[in-house]
Amino acid sequence: MSATRIRSASETDIAVILDLIRQLAEYEQLAHEMAATEERLRETLFGSKPAAEVLLADNDLECAGFAVFFATYSTFLAQPGIYLEDLYVRPHARGKGVGSALLQRLAEIAVERGCGRIEWGVLDWNEPSIQFYKRLGAAPLNDWTKYRLTGKALDRLAFKGE
Repeated sequence: MSATRIRSASETDIAVILDLIRQLAEYEQLAHEMAATEERLRETLFGSKPAAEVLLADNDLECAGFAVFFATYSTFLAQPGIYLEDLYVRPHARGKGVGSALLQRLAEIAVERGCGRIEWGVLDWNEPSIQFYKRLGAAPLNDWTKYRLTGKALDRLAFKGE
């Protein structure tokens, strides 16, 4: 594999980003939850109020992977942080430094922006990713449980007073 170049995505990359999201959803066995479209990506990533940023890992032949991230804030550190929403490398490009290059660039961005940390989640069955993150020096937060409000539960809470 040729050298990997990490770059920030632009609006012209929407089709590639959507393809990577589809592949990630299939890998995580969550394709049934996939609702992203090019139009939604255009608005939420490149519209007037972008909700997240995307790094792409290019080599001579293709875009080999991506990282989607957004700003967070730590009250305990009184510093901004970064949440890595998704990191995905195409299967044939795994083990060739693509994921490491994406995370290295994300760490550089975190330092440039004065962030105190980068955090992310990983599915408990995804042992290859867990081992990869541990090799980088990441530590699991076993004493924390992630919660999510979505769909009807989110609507119910939002409109409780109405």
